[in-house]
Formats: sequence, C-alpha cells, structure tokens
Amino acid sequence: MGSSEFACPALELILKTGRDEVVAVVSQPERPSGRRRRTKKCPVDEFVSRASIRTLTPENVNAPESIAALRALAPELIVVVAYGQILKSSLLKLPPQGCVNLHGSRLPQYRGAAPIQWAIARGERMTGVTTMFINEKMDGGDIILRAEERIAPDDTALSLSRRLAEKGAELLLESLAQIRDGRAPRIKQDESEVSYAPRLKKTDGRVDWIMPAKELSDRIRGFQPWPCCYFTLQAETARLASGAATVKILRARVEPGGGAEPGAVLETCGAGPLIQTGSGALRLLEVQPEGRKPMEGKAFLCGGKISRGEILA
Repeated sequence: MGSSEFACPALELILKTGRDEVVAVVSQPERPSGRRRRTKKCPVDEFVSRASIRTLTPENVNAPESIAALRALAPELIVVVAYGQILKSSLLKLPPQGCVNLHGSRLPQYRGAAPIQWAIARGERMTGVTTMFINEKMDGGDIILRAEERIAPDDTALSLSRRLAEKGAELLLESLAQIRDGRAPRIKQDESEVSYAPRLKKTDGRVDWIMPAKELSDRIRGFQPWPCCYFTLQAETARLASGAATVKILRARVEPGGGAEPGAVLETCGAGPLIQTGSGALRLLEVQPEGRKPMEGKAFLCGGKISRGEILA
C-alpha cells in the first residue's frame, strides 16, 4: 500500500528481488491536480501501470467492500509506505503476518504525516528511516529496524526524501527477510521520546518575520516543494491594479541584521533583498513571484517591486 513518490523505490526493490509475491498494490484514487484541476494518478499508481500488477484504488480502504477485496487476495503480509490512509483494526488483523510500515524518521521521533519536512524545518541535523509493525496507534507500533541519515545544510524536503526513500527501500527489504525467517525483532517505542510531525497546511508556509532568521531558513528548506514559504506584496508595491501578490522564497541565506523592525527591507542590492527578522536577517537568493517562473533574488530586484525600508507582510 503506497501512494507518493517516496514509496516507489521500495516497491521497485521488492519486485526486482523477486523473493516475495506481490499479489496487488493498493494506492490512492485519481485526484484533481494543478491549476486546471485535471485528474491525475498518484506516483505509485503510475509506476504500477508500467509494471502490469493488479491495482486497487479504494476511496476508503477500511470500507467493508475494500476489506472483502483484500481478503480475497489472501495476503500473508501487508506493507505500507506513504499510503495516506490510516488502517483500522479490521484491516490490521487481516494478514497473518501483520502489517509493516516504512516511516521517514527515527521513531519515536516525528510520528505523523510529514516527518521529513518537519525534521528540516525544526533544525535537526540527523534523521532516518524506521520499519515497524503497525498497530492502532499512529506510528506507535513495535520497531523492527532503524537507519540514520545526516541532514545536509542545503537539503530540502525533496532532496532528503529521495535519499531516505532509497535507504528505506533497503531497510524494508532486510525487514521482510527477517520476518520471512521468523527473526524480526519487536522493539517497544520509548514514549518519553515521542515528537510529532503533523500534516502540513498551506498556511504553514506563510513567513512570520518575527521568527529568527535561522528558523525561517530551515522552514524554507523543509517546506519545499510544498507548501513553500511565502510573503505577500501589496498592490502599490507589486504594481498591481488591486489586491496583493504572493512571493515564494525558494532559497535564502542567513546574514547579520540591524536594529530594524522584523520584516523591514534592509537592502535592495547584491544577490537579493535583505530582510530583517526577529534575530538576524535573510538574504532572498531565489524567489518565485505569483504567476512567474523562479528567479534569482537579484533579478527580482530589477523589477523594482520592493523598496528599502518597506515592511513586508
């Protein structure tokens, strides 16, 4: 069971080794995507369509008809990687060997839907991947194996996710081997070390200039490719007829600040605008104005859409 791109390396490796029979793949149904809201398959469904494997795409995997369809396949084990639906008790009890999950953190740290994004956004230097037996508590099952991965200073959620997906695929393969041989450990999670990574919302990306520059820089990296950190330019600044324009921040650098109010534009020269924060300043090296392609900060300055002394929202 999987939906996002993070799940594809694991599925590909399982199929490549051929040690286990994949009787079916369960992924999310097609959803509207993009500005034109055209329906689009999820990455796992796209991958499976090229591999000629039976695919199920239930709207609710816990519905009686979904469970009946899965029971007819008689799975010995269910593997879950970035699927997007929570498995309830009746489904967890279906396979005799249980249900196993690959999670993108070192559990019990960063339980939840967005562990990779929040690990970067909160300034962590290390993260990892974990395999575990699923129970009814969110990401709270017994651990099988864990592996660590360093977070590089220039990592975004996208670059780190790709590395963790590959490392996680190898870890999952070893976990399956241990389950197959009857030697997989069941390590209880230490509840005193639990932290959470809630599902991201669009509003999580809005820049609050009161935050320290380092914290904002981490969020800019962690919240790519979605929701992206952003601020708004009012009509008179953006030279619009009315309303406001959103500007996404794609790359930024922490620099010394001054005594100005958070959000104040300190400089409009060099590699990009320099913005005062609650502690230090941020140099905006790459941005994407609303309706435009990404551009370097110095190119953004050429448009004259931002002025020294202005207070950004």
